Amino acid sequence: MTRLAYPWVMLALVAVPALVYLRVRWGARVPSLRYSNVGELARLPRSLWARLAWLPFALRVAAIACLLVALARPQRGAAGEEIRAEGVDIMLVIDVSSSMLAEDFRPNNRLHVAKEVVADFIARRDNDRLGMTVFARHAITKTPLTLDHDILLTHLDDVDIGSVADGTAIGNAIASSVNRLKDSDAESRIMILLTDGENTAGEVDPVTAAQVARTFGIRVYTVGVGRGGLVPYPFHDPLYGTVYREVEIPIDEEGLEQIATLTGAQFFRARDAESLKAVYDEIDTLERTEIEQIQYVRYTELAPYFMLVALAFLAAETVLSRTRLARFP
Repeated sequence: MTRLAYPWVMLALVAVPALVYLRVRWGARVPSLRYSNVGELARLPRSLWARLAWLPFALRVAAIACLLVALARPQRGAAGEEIRAEGVDIMLVIDVSSSMLAEDFRPNNRLHVAKEVVADFIARRDNDRLGMTVFARHAITKTPLTLDHDILLTHLDDVDIGSVADGTAIGNAIASSVNRLKDSDAESRIMILLTDGENTAGEVDPVTAAQVARTFGIRVYTVGVGRGGLVPYPFHDPLYGTVYREVEIPIDEEGLEQIATLTGAQFFRARDAESLKAVYDEIDTLERTEIEQIQYVRYTELAPYFMLVALAFLAAETVLSRTRLARFP
């Protein structure tokens, strides 16, 4: 993108062809030679320098034209864009208790499908800081809040059942995540708690933890996973290896809904892989980062280049008019 800061100066360029015309029409004439052999001299071939007698004037005119263009201030613009984002800080809280091995979420168990859905959610939150807490009998911060989503995805891939002693400490998980979010200066602070059971361990009551989250302005979205009723669950048999039995895994829907309501968020129920993906899609829509795009153009001055060219023309004109193309009356 190129522009002239003072385009009206270019009107003066009309003087350039006028100078050329006046030079041709009214230019100085070489005085007549008063020698008897002038006719013979006229028949002599003209040297190269004689044929270039017009060059100093042409260089002077070109210098004037370059100076006029420089006075018009030509500028080259480089377009750019600045993105300002008011990010959302999000803690992903994932249940890794043994009940997540239930295989009612095809084509694999609950945790495997949950990890795939969460990974897809992470990939869509470019401008947000995300962290991760996993919990069973205890809660562990797997990843603090970070913009490095690659490391977060690496840690997510390592999440597995058995990394924490078995149990379901929902209150501890909320309290641990609150500790990670409470000092954040983000415009919006949320956690997404995914579990398939009810609170059976930990020192902190889930409702108490939710009240603490509300005090810090943190919204807790709760997601209850599992289709309900009897579900296939793998057991290790010393004789037959892995065998499946139908078991019932209770989920505290009322408690999860209370947690979400207390903090100004929502409770979601996911009974299969498709509905779990739909839950995270909806949360992604509800908690969007406000992005302000500011477009600008940065201009670079080109006038100095035209001035240097004009100076070179004038220097060449001066040298030539005082040496090989010098004129004498």
